[in-house]
Amino acid sequence: MRRKLDDDEITVALTRLNAICSAPWVRDGDKLDRTFSFPNFVAAFGFMTRVALEAEKADHHPEWFNVYGTVTIALNSHDVGGISDRDFALATVIEKQI
Repeated sequence: MRRKLDDDEITVALTRLNAICSAPWVRDGDKLDRTFSFPNFVAAFGFMTRVALEAEKADHHPEWFNVYGTVTIALNSHDVGGISDRDFALATVIEKQI
C-alpha cells in the first residue's frame, strides 16, 4: 500500500536522488520539482516524449510545463496527498532520459 512519506523520509530520499543529478530536485510543499534546460524545442520535446513513455509504464504521470527549451516537472502522489516513493522512483527514471 502506498503512503505519504514523512519529512525525514523525504529529506533522505531527496539527498539520495540529488546525488545522481546534474541539477537538484527541490521540495515545494507536497511536490518534487525540477527544471530542465535543452538547446531547443525539439530536444525538450524529445525528452518529454521519453519521459511520457516511462511515466505511462509506471502508471504515474508528472505535472509539467514546457516553453521552448525549458521543461519544468512537478511530481506528486495525489492518491496519498503528498510525496511518496513513486515520485522518487519516477524522478530517478526521468534523470536517465536526459
